[in-house]
Amino acid sequence: MIGRRARKRLIAAEGMLLVVSVAFLYPLALALMNSLKTMNDILMNMGSLPREYVWSNYETAWNVLNFPRALLNSLLIDVFSVLGVTLISAMCAYQIVRRSGRFNRAMFGLFVASMVIPFHAIMIPLVQVLRELGMINSLHGIVFAYWGLSLAFAIFLYHGFVKALPYEIEEAALIDGASVYSVFFRIVLPLLKPITVTVVIINALWIWNDFLLPMIVLQGPDNRTIQVAINTMFGQYMKRWDVALPGIVMSLAPSVLFFLLMQRQIVEGISSGGIKG
Repeated sequence: MIGRRARKRLIAAEGMLLVVSVAFLYPLALALMNSLKTMNDILMNMGSLPREYVWSNYETAWNVLNFPRALLNSLLIDVFSVLGVTLISAMCAYQIVRRSGRFNRAMFGLFVASMVIPFHAIMIPLVQVLRELGMINSLHGIVFAYWGLSLAFAIFLYHGFVKALPYEIEEAALIDGASVYSVFFRIVLPLLKPITVTVVIINALWIWNDFLLPMIVLQGPDNRTIQVAINTMFGQYMKRWDVALPGIVMSLAPSVLFFLLMQRQIVEGISSGGIKG
């Protein structure tokens, strides 16, 4: 009797997961189907299969959106933003935990408190600061902005993980003559691999798919990310779905592939962080 109940619950849970999966995958399938239609077919019936597969839509989107340039901009922003956030937050969390004074505890409290501030509340001041620093309409400017916006949550994740690391290993290395930087990069940072993978994946996917910050910071056509380039296909009197949808599919491909390759690591990282934190 117990086995039958458990089997029924398992079937019900799998059914719910199937429904949720279909709900999430349907928009992606809709975008993929309509990316292969003509503009008239898209306007006539978006929910139907293509009557003819117009593969040239992808070539048109590649040229009209200047996709290679937009892809390069997105990759540069994503890579340097994630590298900076990962390194700075790991070092900061290590310093806060190992030098636990009043100042460091207060700083950690400020980092945690800043996580509840919505981006829209600081959007205008952020743009003004970037303008004063001469970083508007530049890739290094938006990378700098992503560092500031991402550090608080990354430090919070690293903080709980560093607290669980045994200090005896570091102490033995210091006694043997290793410097603080040598201890961090050779001993501590490799031990932080599970949570590092989590930080990398979360920030990489968020920055890759972000639209609002690049829209307000990167104003020149040569600095557009993929999302901003796709947005240029939608105006007050023009909506080029036959170009935008192939661009959307091409922009999703790198992030979906990255997530599929790293999904096991993110689950292990979150589990390890929750246990050790």
